[in-house]
Amino acid sequence: MMPDLKKVLYEATLEAGKIIQSYFEGEFKVESKDGINNLVTEVDKLSETRIIEVIKKYFPSHGIISEEVGELKKDSPYLWIIDPIDGTVNFAHSIPICCVSIAVKYHDDLLFGAVYNPMMNELFFAEKGKGATLNDKPIAVSKKTDFQKACLVTGFPYKWAYDAQHPIKVFEQFVLEGLPVRRLGSAAIDLCWVACGRFDGFWEYNLSSWDIAAGYLIVQEAGGRITNFIGKPYSVFDKETLATNGHIHEEMLQLIQKTETKNK
Repeated sequence: MMPDLKKVLYEATLEAGKIIQSYFEGEFKVESKDGINNLVTEVDKLSETRIIEVIKKYFPSHGIISEEVGELKKDSPYLWIIDPIDGTVNFAHSIPICCVSIAVKYHDDLLFGAVYNPMMNELFFAEKGKGATLNDKPIAVSKKTDFQKACLVTGFPYKWAYDAQHPIKVFEQFVLEGLPVRRLGSAAIDLCWVACGRFDGFWEYNLSSWDIAAGYLIVQEAGGRITNFIGKPYSVFDKETLATNGHIHEEMLQLIQKTETKNK
C-alpha cells in the first residue's frame, strides 16, 4: 500500500518545526553564503536532513530540490520542493518570523503545500482543488478592492545592489502612493499572510522555487491570484512574483510595469 503523500508531508513539516523551535534563541553555528547577509545556520542543515530522511523513508524514488543540498534525483514525476528555514536571517537574530516550507509537485502540478512557523504555532496548508487552511481552519484572501487602502509586503534579494533592474525603485513608487509596505524577511510567510487576508498583495524579485512553491499553492487555493510581472501565469521557477487578493492585481501590475519602463 502506497504511503499517503499528505501524511508524509505533515510528518516532515512537523519534524522540521520541532528542530527549528528547539534551537530558537539558542546557540548554533552561522555561516555566510553568496551575497551580503545571505546566511545559513547549522539548524537549516539539521532541518533539511530530517525532512529528507522522512521523505526517503516513505518515497525513496521521489525527486527532491532543497535550498542547501540542491537537487536530488531528477528522474521521478514527483518533486519535493523544500526550504528547511525560510527567513534564516530572522531565525539567526531570534526574530520569530521564519518557517519550514515544503511543496509536493507531480509533473507540472503542485499537489500540496505546507508552511509552518512553530514559534507562532501557525501551520498553513493547501491541497490542489481543496482549499487552504491555517491550523485546519479554512482561510481566504482579503476582499479589499480599493488599491489606495491596500496593505502590502515585499522583500529584497541579497544581491539587489547588483541587479540591472533595481527593486528599490518599485518599492519607492508604492511608498510614494502612500501605501503601507512591510518587509518581514520570509517570502513563504508573506505569501501565507496574503492567503489569510493579513496582506492584500506581495511582490518580490529573484526568488527561488523553495521560497515560493508551498506559498504559491496556498495563495491560489485561498482564492488569490499569482503571476509574474507581465501578468502571465506563474511558474515556481519564475524570478518575478506578484501575489494578491485578485482585486488589486492589475493596479499593482501597472505600477510595477510603469516603474520598470521609466527606469530602463
